[in-house]
Amino acid sequence: MYQEFRLRRPGGLAGLDHLPFDHGNSKSLPYNNRVCLAENGSEASQKRKRINMHPDSIQTLSLDSPPMGLGMSDPTAWATAMNNLGMAPVGIAGEPLLPDFDPALGIMTGIPPINPMMPGLGMVPPPIPSDMPVAKEIIHCKSCTLFPPNPNLPPPTTRERPPGCKTVFVGGLPENGTEETIVEIFEQCGEIVALRKSKKHFCHIRFAEEYMVDKAIYLSGYRIRLGSSTDKKDTGRLHVDFAQARDDLYEWECKQRMLAREERHRRRMAEERFQPPSPPPVVHYSDHECSIVAEKLKDDSKFLEAVQTLLTWIERGEVNRRSANNFYSMIQSVNSHIRRLTNEKAAQEKEMEEAKEKFKLALSGILAQFEQIVAVYHSASKQKAWDHFTKAQRKNISVWCKQAEEIRNIHNDELMGIRREEEMEMSDDDTEPPETKETEESVLISQTESLKEENDSLRCQLDAYRNEVELLKQEQGKMGREEDTSKEQQLIILQQAMQSMQQHLLELQDECERRDAELEKANEEKMQLNKLLETLKEKPNNLSPICSVSQEKESMLERVLTSNPVKSEREALLVGIISTFLHVHPFGASIEYICSYLQRLDSKICASEVEALMTRLQHTFKQEMSGVGASLEKRWKFCGFEGLKTTT
Repeated sequence: MYQEFRLRRPGGLAGLDHLPFDHGNSKSLPYNNRVCLAENGSEASQKRKRINMHPDSIQTLSLDSPPMGLGMSDPTAWATAMNNLGMAPVGIAGEPLLPDFDPALGIMTGIPPINPMMPGLGMVPPPIPSDMPVAKEIIHCKSCTLFPPNPNLPPPTTRERPPGCKTVFVGGLPENGTEETIVEIFEQCGEIVALRKSKKHFCHIRFAEEYMVDKAIYLSGYRIRLGSSTDKKDTGRLHVDFAQARDDLYEWECKQRMLAREERHRRRMAEERFQPPSPPPVVHYSDHECSIVAEKLKDDSKFLEAVQTLLTWIERGEVNRRSANNFYSMIQSVNSHIRRLTNEKAAQEKEMEEAKEKFKLALSGILAQFEQIVAVYHSASKQKAWDHFTKAQRKNISVWCKQAEEIRNIHNDELMGIRREEEMEMSDDDTEPPETKETEESVLISQTESLKEENDSLRCQLDAYRNEVELLKQEQGKMGREEDTSKEQQLIILQQAMQSMQQHLLELQDECERRDAELEKANEEKMQLNKLLETLKEKPNNLSPICSVSQEKESMLERVLTSNPVKSEREALLVGIISTFLHVHPFGASIEYICSYLQRLDSKICASEVEALMTRLQHTFKQEMSGVGASLEKRWKFCGFEGLKTTT
C-alpha cells in the first residue's frame, strides 16, 4: 500500500530546486539543454516560495544545507549560467569573460539566445538542440550525494508516458537506503502524495502534479552515495521511469470526461442559441377560448394566429353537436375575411396604379432631360464648335454622347412599353359595359351574396338549436332512467339490510332466552344450597344429614362428570394429542413432561387445565406412583384400551 506523505520539507537543496517545469519557483536559475547550473553564494541562501501546494502542507522552507558548489576552474559553465540570466559574464574579480557579449540582445557567439519562456521564470523551457551535450551538476543532500552521469553517454531510455502520469518508478537504490533518504531526494521535485518502497532496491513515488514527474525523470542516471561511505551497500545508480498507476489513469479519465461534458454543454448552448424559437402550443377548445378566437378572427392583425388555432381545433376533432354552432360562426367570420382581403387588394391595386402614373411622369421628365443633354452633345459636335476643342476633349465628348444616347434609348423603350400596356388595357375596357353598370351589378351581387350568407347562418343556427334540444331531452331521459335504477338498487340494499338485522335480532332473542333459563337454574341451585346450609346450622350434631348431603353432592358430581366429561372441541383435541403422546410412552409420563410437549403447540396451555381434564377421564388416563422415598414420582398412563371394555 502507498504511504501518504504530508511532510515538512527539510532544507532546500541546491541541485533540484532548479529542475525543469517548476512552476512554483520564481527565483531559480534557468538551465539550457536540461543543464542544472550552480547558484552563487548569495542567491543560494535566499528562501523560495512554493505554489500549487495544499493549504495543510504549506510550511516554512529553510536552506540550511550547503549550497551546490561549482569550481571556478570551469569558466564555460559559469559564463553559460550568467548568459542565461541575461547578465554579462564576469569572473571572480569582475572582468568580463566574453568581451563580445551584447547585453541588449542577451546573446553571445556560439551560445543560443535567451528565451523569455525559460523554466526558471515559471515558463516553458526553450527547445534543446540535439547536438548539444547535457552537463549535469553534483547534488548535495543532508544524508547523501548525487553524482551526475557521464555527459558523453546516451540519455537513459524511458517507456512511453501513460496518460495523466503522476507516478514514477525509481530503481537502483542502495541497499541501506531508507524512505527518508528517498523523500529527501525527490521531495524537491514536488509534493509527494504517496511512496511505496520494495525490499528489492526500487520504489514507486506518486506526485501531486504531472510536471513534477519530468523533474524526477531528470535524476535518471545519477549515482547516489550515502554519506561519505564507499561501501557497495551504500551506493547505487538511479533509474527513474514512468510508471502506470490506476489512480493516475482514473484521474486522467475523470478530467477527460469533465472536459467532454463541458464541451458538450458548450455546443448545446451554442446550438440552442442559434435555434429558432418554437411556436407556442395551441390551447385546447373551451367556450371561453372559443369566444377569444372568434374576436381575434374579426381583427385583421390577429387573424393569422386565430385561423391557425381554428384549423388545429378542427383537425383535432373538437367539432361535435354541442360546438357545431360555435364553429360555424367562426367559419363564417373566416368567410367574411375574404371580403376584407378583396377590398385590401383593390386598395393595393389602386395604389399601384397611382405609383405607375407617378413613375411614368417621372420617367417622361427624365427622358426629356436626357433629350436636352443629347442635344447639347450634338450641338457641341457641330463644325462651328468642334474645331475649337482639343483631340482629347473631342474624344471625351463623343464617348459621353454615345453613353447618353444609349441611356435615352433604354428609357424611351421602357416608356413606350408602359404606353403599349395602357393601350392594351384601354382596348380591353372598351369591349366591357360602362363602369356605372358594372358598379351597380357588383353592388347587387354583393347584396345577394350577403343575404344568402345570412340565410345560411340562420338556418345553421336553427339546426344547432334543434340538436341542442334533442340532446337535452336525451340527457333528461337518461337521467330519469338512471335515477329509477339507482332507487331500485337502494331499495334492494335496504331490504337486504333489514332482513339481516331481523335474523340477528332473532338470534339475540334466542340467546337471551337461553341465558335466562340458565340463570333460573343457577338461582334454584343457589336456593337449594342455602336451604342445606340453614339445616346444617340448625342441626350441627346431626351427622347423618351431612353425610347424606355429601353423598348427594358426590353423586351429583359423578353424574356431571359421567354425563359430559369433555366440554368443548378444544378439550377433545387435547385428549387426542395426549393419548397419542402417552401411547408412545408405555411407562407413563409426568404432567410437566406432557405440558412441555403441549406448550410447543400452544403456549397458552397450563398444567392445571391438563390435569383437570385427565382427572375427569378416569377410563382413558390413570395416575400411578413410581419410585421410593425422595424419588417418588406421579406418572400418567394411557388406559383407553382397558377402559373401553369396562365402560358401557
